[in-house]
Formats: sequence, structure tokens, C-alpha cells
Amino acid sequence: MLPQNKFQEVIFTFVMAFVMVYAMICYNISLNVGGMQNFVFLAAFKEMLIMWPVAIVLELLFVGKLAQILAFRFVTPGKDPMIMMILAISAMSVCLMCPLMSLVATILFKNAGSQFVAVWLQTTALNFPMALCWQIFFAGPLVRNVFGFFVKTFSKKDK
Repeated sequence: MLPQNKFQEVIFTFVMAFVMVYAMICYNISLNVGGMQNFVFLAAFKEMLIMWPVAIVLELLFVGKLAQILAFRFVTPGKDPMIMMILAISAMSVCLMCPLMSLVATILFKNAGSQFVAVWLQTTALNFPMALCWQIFFAGPLVRNVFGFFVKTFSKKDK
């Protein structure tokens, strides 16, 4: 289920950003330490304090609308199947968020120095396939299903 109003959009964004950012931080920490280890799951929460609010602000102020505009160049609301709309918007969101969040991570955590552009591009290139797959196959379906469950549950109580 997709958000139907501004309040739902904000709640959906908070939850989706949490799921995406947490997974991507775990992924990046595991890359930095040579593989996934148990400590990564807790260590990720330290970076979450910074990266989660950044993702929420970017999504609500900039990326969400632009992702829809870009997606609607490929799909037509009301004409194309809903799954195509969801996939197009999700893919465009990743295309926009991945370089932006990789930029923030490069600035805050990479100590790139004079190699800043190279480190940012490498970070983006390493993050993009993971972010796209995580969004399309895991985070997107999970968050939409959980969100839909809560919207249906709370809308029944209101009636």
C-alpha cells in the first residue's frame, strides 16, 4: 500500500528511511571491516543518528517529488499496472538517494581528503546495486505491507 495523504507520506518515509538506511549502514560497515560480523548490527545505530534524519529530510523535501516526476516519464498513473508504478518510483528514488546519501557518508565518515570525488564515486558505485536490490526485493515490499496493515487496522478503528 502507498500513502494516501501527507500524514501517511511522512510516516511511510520515516519507516522506509529507517529500513533502507539501517541496511545500507550495515552493508558499508561490513565492507569496511572485511565482511559481516555480529558487532555491525549494533554499530550501525551510531551512524543512524545522523544518516536517518538526513534521508528523511532529503526524501520529504526533494527526492520524493523528483522521483515521481522521473518515474512518470516511463509509466502513466491510471494506465500502467500499480506494480510498474511502484517499481518505477522505487528505482528513481534509489537513483537519486544513493549518490546523495553516499555523498553525505563520504563527507562524514570516509576521511577522503584529496581523493574526495574518487571516494564518493566508488562509494556510490558500491552502494547502488545493494540499495536497488534491497529496495526492490526487501525493504519496499516489507514496508508497504507493514504500512498497509497498520493503515487498514487504524482506519477500521476510526469507523
